[in-house]
Amino acid sequence: MNYQPIMQGIFEEMQKEAPLGTVATYIPELADINPDQFGIALLDVDGTHYAMGDSEKRFSAQSVAKVFALSLALRHAPDEVWKRVGVEPSGDPFNSLGLLEVEAGRPRNPLVNAGAIVVSDILLSVCDNPLDELLAFVRAMAGAQDIAIDEAVAASELQTAHRNRAHAHFMRSFGNIHNDVEEVIGVYVRICAIAMSCSELARAFAFLANQGRSLPPSFRLDARAIRRINALMLTCGFYDEAGEFAFSVGLPGKSGVGGGIAAVCPDRYSVATWSPRLTKGGNSYLGTRALARLTTLSDSSIF
Repeated sequence: MNYQPIMQGIFEEMQKEAPLGTVATYIPELADINPDQFGIALLDVDGTHYAMGDSEKRFSAQSVAKVFALSLALRHAPDEVWKRVGVEPSGDPFNSLGLLEVEAGRPRNPLVNAGAIVVSDILLSVCDNPLDELLAFVRAMAGAQDIAIDEAVAASELQTAHRNRAHAHFMRSFGNIHNDVEEVIGVYVRICAIAMSCSELARAFAFLANQGRSLPPSFRLDARAIRRINALMLTCGFYDEAGEFAFSVGLPGKSGVGGGIAAVCPDRYSVATWSPRLTKGGNSYLGTRALARLTTLSDSSIF
């Protein structure tokens, strides 16, 4: 399929949308971003790239990068991941502490904050340098060796990471955090502060659309792991709006409070959008609208 006319039409539609939603303000560095930017990029499984708008501008991936961290952890220690993290939707905001006491410090899934903090702890235990290894993986998949951590965003988030520290200390009290809490939170925050563009995210997520064929030779994941990541993105990738995203868009994906969304249509394409204005659930308002139009116009919902 030639996606260019569809992408052009979506871009023009999004320019006419009312400016609904607000940027994330709990991370000071994200509060100052221009909220009216929009980009979209798509990579089909044949390798053809389509892009519109601010698709080459890098932004803070935030929770979108949790998918990369999970992928790395599944490569090194899959049994440890599923022993210490669940696979159920939370039905709660991404930073909720409510279920941890009820469920003895075991997070509902690896894509909420508590689950990604446990994944960060696992990476600290199994990797000599988890951030270097993660960046090498992301750079190889995205085809961009200058992808880096935005240290200004990381420093800004560390200043206000009280709730994430609370998650880590609480889980440590149940024995589900093994390393020093400050070290774990430092890794977690820097994973979220990786800066990427829509085009880079679409390339980096391609392995989830093409059954792992685009993974670098040094990094292999079996088909079962890829299916599980896609299943988790569908059911847990949008916090307590996961059902709404599945209903309106119909793709596995992951959002971040930096305004990014990356999603995949297995055997067809990977796609990423960016628009900083967020819904109450923390998902990009315009990005969600754009992806709903994409699956409608290209008849590519997985359902």
